Amino acid sequence: MDRRVFFQAGLAAVPLLSAQPGRKYKTALIGSGWWGMNILREALASGDCSAVALADPDPNQMDKAALEIGKLSSDKPRHYRDYREMLAKERPDIAIVATPDHWHALPTIDAVKAGAHVYVEKPISHTIDEGKAMVRAAREAGRYIQVGLHRRVSPHPISGMAFLKSGKVGKIGMVRTFAHAAGGPGVKTPDTEPPKGMDWDLWLGPAPKRNFNPSIHPRGFRQYLDFANGTLGDWGVHWMDQVLWWTDETHPKSVHSTGNRFVRQDSTDAPDTQVVSYEFESFTATWEQRHYAGNNAEQHLIGAYFYGTEGTFHMGWRDGWTFYPAKKSEKPIHVEPQLNDPDGQNIKELWADFLTAIREKRKPVRDIEIGYRATNAALLGMVSWRLGRSIKWDGNQCPGDAEGNALLRRPYRAPWVYPV
Repeated sequence: MDRRVFFQAGLAAVPLLSAQPGRKYKTALIGSGWWGMNILREALASGDCSAVALADPDPNQMDKAALEIGKLSSDKPRHYRDYREMLAKERPDIAIVATPDHWHALPTIDAVKAGAHVYVEKPISHTIDEGKAMVRAAREAGRYIQVGLHRRVSPHPISGMAFLKSGKVGKIGMVRTFAHAAGGPGVKTPDTEPPKGMDWDLWLGPAPKRNFNPSIHPRGFRQYLDFANGTLGDWGVHWMDQVLWWTDETHPKSVHSTGNRFVRQDSTDAPDTQVVSYEFESFTATWEQRHYAGNNAEQHLIGAYFYGTEGTFHMGWRDGWTFYPAKKSEKPIHVEPQLNDPDGQNIKELWADFLTAIREKRKPVRDIEIGYRATNAALLGMVSWRLGRSIKWDGNQCPGDAEGNALLRRPYRAPWVYPV
């Protein structure tokens, strides 16, 4: 099936869904693993969605998902290996895209062209130009895309952002974002045959051809650069989104990244150590990561420090937020987190906003364009890291930098075609 001609029948003209009492949104899950089920679980819990289909090259993942769906509802979703066949036959109202990063762009674009609204996990794309194509497709199709950056609807980031914007931290000149984890060198994992029944070639899709390795699937893909962008492309998107939520600036004007694999000796190829500097017009932001030396010496191991003239504000995850006043006579202010199980997330709130946006015909709180900017911040760090030098950024391209602009995209493996 050729995706270049598959959706040429005017599907973008399908009218927007209207709110109908008692009607459930036909919901399909593309990528039925761990995080995809975290999302679908909340869709079913809303009472407004029914699971009509699962699409995944690994039937073992779908079987596990179907068992859980059967415990949560009376739905009996049909199984598809190829999401394109699913879209053609099921015509879902909503598609959840919870695949590995290298598979975010094509299913999202095809789903909106097929008339579906989309909830896509962060980062929205593996390369920057994919993100541009996703924004364009959503706008042309008149469909809404919610990006899975759930911290925008999490209670403590909401109250923390209000505190930051109130001016109580003073003039902020620097923000430090970071994710540090325990770990060590690791060991090499030998290639094996794929799990029984899995279509490994379809799982690879537009990525380069390579043998199956159990450290990639399931859940290990993020540290392989063919499929994701390491920790910066994972956690960095969350925390740079917090920076972009706070500032009125939409993008950095220059980016410089350094890092390497100083400790890891396993089968992955993403950097285990990385530092990125983002120069904005009115402040500097940094990103730091490491996959070793987890310790009790640092008070917070993940989050964003906002350094202001009146004190230092830490936006965290499982540790809420804390303001440390500059004046020693004043006590710190702390707000505890309010997170959902499993995995400390706020998907429930993000899904509720998504459904409300569809009914009210408005952009969701984590609209695709906002997700595009947060994703770009991470991907620009990877562009600079690959080049080994600084890059300029005007919000659309690296001005006057052919080498940098070439890394805003990558070749797709045939027969897959890079989106426009």
